[in-house]
Amino acid sequence: MEITPKLILDNIEKAKTGDQVAFTFLLHHYWNEVYGFMLKRTQNETDTEDIVIETFSKAFDRIATYNPDYAFNTWLIAIAKNVHIDLLRKKKSSLFVEITDEEDEDAYNIADTSPSAEDKLIIEQNLSHLLSCIKHLKPQYQEVIQLRYFQEMSYQEIANQLGEPLNNVKVKLLRAKKLLLEILTKK
Repeated sequence: MEITPKLILDNIEKAKTGDQVAFTFLLHHYWNEVYGFMLKRTQNETDTEDIVIETFSKAFDRIATYNPDYAFNTWLIAIAKNVHIDLLRKKKSSLFVEITDEEDEDAYNIADTSPSAEDKLIIEQNLSHLLSCIKHLKPQYQEVIQLRYFQEMSYQEIANQLGEPLNNVKVKLLRAKKLLLEILTKK
């Protein structure tokens, strides 16, 4: 199938209505372009992957604000640049923290932080609450959450197990986390 500007605009419009197939089309079509652009800037595959995933997540969350007078890839690149700038700011602020001698001494006098019986009970209750919220997700989202966070599989291992492209797994996991957050904030 030939990808024309009309086909892209049609998929953008469908994505604005929440069409998951349109989101997947846009992700597949623009992933390599955004990834390649960011890899040149960061020269770090891990950071690039994180930036691109967050870029598509933000773009899909705000797709209703997209102005079709501009190229969609330009809009995605602008979002990616902003995500990259935010990442650099976070790294910079975490690298340069000044510690006084008093704070340094206090660091050596930290009390035992192993969880008490009460803390363990609270953790178990929180886990139970989280598991009940996960059950409110669609089965496809439950599955990726289970594989990623409870079985600790990599994105590639999940893709292989589900027989889906890696990018689909990444977007599905992002979507699952977003939906889970919405459920958690409602309860």
